[in-house]
Amino acid sequence: MAAQDLVGQRIKAIRRQRGLSQAQLAHPELSDSYVSLIESGKRTPTPAVLELLAQKLDCSLTYLVNGVTAEQMEDLEVGLSFARMALENGEVAEARRRYAELLADGNLLGLTSMRVEARHGYALTLEACGELGEAISVLNELNDAEADALTPERKVAVALALSRCYRERGDLSAAVQIGEQALGSLSKGGWNDDLVELGATLLFAYVVRGDLLRASHFAGELLAVAETLGTPRATVASCWNAAFVAEQAGRGDDAIALIERALAIQSETGEPRNIARLRQAYAFMMLRIHPEQAETARDLLLRALREHEESATSKFDKSRVLIVLALAEVILGRPDKALECARAAAEHVDGTKGDQRTDAHILLSQAHHLLHEDLESVAELDVVSRWLDDVPPTRKTAEDWMTVAEMHRRLGDDVQSVAAYQRALACAGL
Repeated sequence: MAAQDLVGQRIKAIRRQRGLSQAQLAHPELSDSYVSLIESGKRTPTPAVLELLAQKLDCSLTYLVNGVTAEQMEDLEVGLSFARMALENGEVAEARRRYAELLADGNLLGLTSMRVEARHGYALTLEACGELGEAISVLNELNDAEADALTPERKVAVALALSRCYRERGDLSAAVQIGEQALGSLSKGGWNDDLVELGATLLFAYVVRGDLLRASHFAGELLAVAETLGTPRATVASCWNAAFVAEQAGRGDDAIALIERALAIQSETGEPRNIARLRQAYAFMMLRIHPEQAETARDLLLRALREHEESATSKFDKSRVLIVLALAEVILGRPDKALECARAAAEHVDGTKGDQRTDAHILLSQAHHLLHEDLESVAELDVVSRWLDDVPPTRKTAEDWMTVAEMHRRLGDDVQSVAAYQRALACAGL
């Protein structure tokens, strides 16, 4: 039902409760025919007329416009604020519960902008909980049912989340299609920071799909756009993701230079949590490209961990740093420290779904093996294998199966190693 229909119905209901005719409500400022048109939804009253009618009907303007009292509106705003805060702090189960309660509240029906934010937030909590199919369904419904109510900024945010969810689920064609279509329609009026971040998400989808030629070309386009905009946010987003493209293309030094530029700008202008996230990404890239610099990477990760702890960040951010820190300790030949970090990471994400849980337990297996605790190492691999059996066949899944296969080979179990290699090949479509 259109908003003007709902407003008209509320005016009509309150008028009747007050025992007034249309003519009595209208006199002397309005005509009774105009009031009739408003009540039937055929005319949209101006703000001034709405304020006048609220006074005549002795009700709040908030109730007349939105169908809720001022107290109910305040309760909804507080609930939305708490849900948003829980999501930002990584308390995804709490955020999911709060957003679901808001969406079940009938008072939200006439509050378009709040309803849109609640549905978007609920989709993000579903994604964070690993419920990618449900998240995609909610985001698609948001695009369809609320299309006219979405601001340009919200359209970009929804497209970005959709593309990311499809990518995480392994549907790379859909991830690319969503990103390309959104950019094609929303960038006609010119680029901005939001669109550059959407472009960066699309760029990463190209990388995961293995389309390095397209990724390299598009990375150049994004860097040029960011240079034109000249904003820190656009520069960080483009450099950060272009660094991954350069790494995949075998240009390690270029990758390091790009991510160092992003970190330098973020350190001057960004907020602590994003600085810590970028510092962790820089350290992880350093471990992959220059493992001989593992001690330097370890120092960066310890700093990132302190920054996360000081900024009340999410358990997923902390877990991500601890996982890479465990890897650094493995490279440095300190399996006892690696075991400690991997256990701490697992404590943060056990009970959730997603790559971090798998990564933490793979590192636990590696650390146990280096400590000659092979039974514990095998037990961790068995847990990881059960999880991998239940996830879509993506490039990441293939890489994880390869790691499991290599670990079984080191442990002397050739049968399990071959089986894991075969699973990796199947995930890669070979």
